[in-house]
Amino acid sequence: MFKGFPARAEVTPLPNIFFTEVLPRIENLAEAKAVMQVFFLLSRRKGYPRFVSFGELNNDPVVVKGLQNMAPVSDDLLKQALEMAVTQGILLHIPVEIAGRYDDLYFINNQAERDTIAKIKEGALKISDVTVRTEGEPEVEKPKDIYNLYEQNIGMLTPILAEELQEAEHRYPAEWIHDAFKEALNANVRNWRYINSILKRWEREGKKDGRAIRHTRISQDPDKFIRGKYGHVVRRE
Repeated sequence: MFKGFPARAEVTPLPNIFFTEVLPRIENLAEAKAVMQVFFLLSRRKGYPRFVSFGELNNDPVVVKGLQNMAPVSDDLLKQALEMAVTQGILLHIPVEIAGRYDDLYFINNQAERDTIAKIKEGALKISDVTVRTEGEPEVEKPKDIYNLYEQNIGMLTPILAEELQEAEHRYPAEWIHDAFKEALNANVRNWRYINSILKRWEREGKKDGRAIRHTRISQDPDKFIRGKYGHVVRRE
């Protein structure tokens, strides 16, 4: 049990907008813990530029302890949490090599850090032993439906998950679904919750191409998937 804060406890500064706009957007506890720890570490970072690496976070005992008892247990839980924060626009991220070892750098998303990342990518700002790496985008085949897309890129379907996919199939345009899978694979996160969070963000804030959500699936044959290969896992509404 926590015994309370001491009289002269050190504090970690957080902008007010974190509590009014950022915190209400975070739906995942692991994401919240990861973001708070990034702010904590950066507040104590000296020099320029200020960033925290994935390797540093993954070896931080506070981070490890905070995530180790969470369910579902996953070796990629921290990575997924950080990439959720990147997708939400809370953190910025660049893939790098540090002394020949692959790693990832995370920054707070503000104008100063966006300028810093631009300088790093352009080569105008050099960091000792750090090289920005460029990764080719994994190809995502465009299958006939969201169920094939999931099985080809993530894993086997369950009845509960199939219902969630069916809802997304009705709610979002096919191109959005395909692009969300592609963005998740680019981030090396093979997780439906992460993909769904991308779709929700596009619905809330608009996709980068500026198109509004259109419920294009509603007019389709409602028995299409019940009669098909995945009929045994999809429940008719």
